Amino acid sequence: MFRHPIVKRLAVAASAALAAGLVALGLDLYEPILTAVRPWAHSVVFAASAAMLAFLLWRGRGARRGITGRALLVLWCLPPLAMVAADLIDRGDRDAVARAEGPQARELGRHFIVGYTRRDEVAPLAARGLIAGVYITHHNIAGRTAADLKSEIADLQALRRAAGLPPLIVAADQEGGIVSHLSPQLTALPALATLADLAPDARASRAREFGEIQGRELHDLGVTMNFAPVVDLRTAAARRHVDLNSLISQRAISGDPAIVTEIAGNYIRGLNAQQVAGTIKHFPGLGRAAADTHLFSARIDAPLAELEDTDWKPFRALLGATTGAGLMVGHATVTALDPERPASLSKRVITDMIRGAWGYDGVIVTDDLVMGAVYRTGICDAAIAALNAGVDLLLIAYDGAQYDRAFPCALAALGRGEIDAAMLRASAARLGDRGAAAGD
Repeated sequence: MFRHPIVKRLAVAASAALAAGLVALGLDLYEPILTAVRPWAHSVVFAASAAMLAFLLWRGRGARRGITGRALLVLWCLPPLAMVAADLIDRGDRDAVARAEGPQARELGRHFIVGYTRRDEVAPLAARGLIAGVYITHHNIAGRTAADLKSEIADLQALRRAAGLPPLIVAADQEGGIVSHLSPQLTALPALATLADLAPDARASRAREFGEIQGRELHDLGVTMNFAPVVDLRTAAARRHVDLNSLISQRAISGDPAIVTEIAGNYIRGLNAQQVAGTIKHFPGLGRAAADTHLFSARIDAPLAELEDTDWKPFRALLGATTGAGLMVGHATVTALDPERPASLSKRVITDMIRGAWGYDGVIVTDDLVMGAVYRTGICDAAIAALNAGVDLLLIAYDGAQYDRAFPCALAALGRGEIDAAMLRASAARLGDRGAAAGD
């Protein structure tokens, strides 16, 4: 087997490359990009390593003679060790969360909204006051009925009541169109953009009807906060060549700020009528960002006067109205305000402009902190910076396991005085019992 020298060298190189790849998989197993492979990664790594080690030893002299054979034996021992090391680090993070207790832990916990796959991942956190809420999406309802998920949410809320804690915020992404994460169990409505060309009266009534339909179904399920509507403008930049996740060109209502404001405002009123809070997103307007913040850093380089006169008109108009909606701040950097930090982590953007100049004192939530635009700088640093900037809720949606990394680290920072206590007090006042459904 492999007697030809070139074939043998190729086989050795392929074996070494595969081993190195599995080492990288093991070490990075708890990175968000590998969320989908975690359930079966252990089986693959251990089975592949065992098979290759058995094969190398079976070859006898070839495996034990020479530097190459010994190096391959050592190399194929590394993937399981890498995975064990990653598991130990993850276990340490989870143990740190399990040990968290006391007023500071609960004070910090009320700022986290966490995605999950299994109920038991978040039930202890909910019961101990270490999270403010949960985020539900397609994998929470896949293969189940709406009644199943409704029962699960009710069970989590019962844990909160038994512990004497405020109700959980239950958040979802049910925009309509391509972002209808709880469909088909809930009605799959078209995107709000389909209303843009209607006559004004029809546009307003249909937008409110959309909000009422979604709000009624979400409220019945137990959802209290919907991450909609999208009010990013559909700009030329929104039709960028590489956009695998944001897809703003398909989700934006219109390129006309007045039409966006009208449709979004009526949609929010429809949600409110069904006791569900809306969320205006994604400030500072991803339609102008040239990169997808799920994967890359993105900069918005337009002058402030231009942004105020275009992209920001819907945000400012809706935040100034008595809609009761929250604001989701995305991870694009507004270079004219703060060239060093994404908007979601910038005090200049959130406290100085949105809360100061604009006078908005409602709830602000980050876009998912697992996104590449902020995650690569460290999810703990991102959480601390966002709270110090004046954000109220930190969203960890796509990979809820990242909460185990962020929370203990942020709790330690709070204990060292690295998180602004005045900011947390002001945020606590804004949040109140935010888990209660809008209008309750």
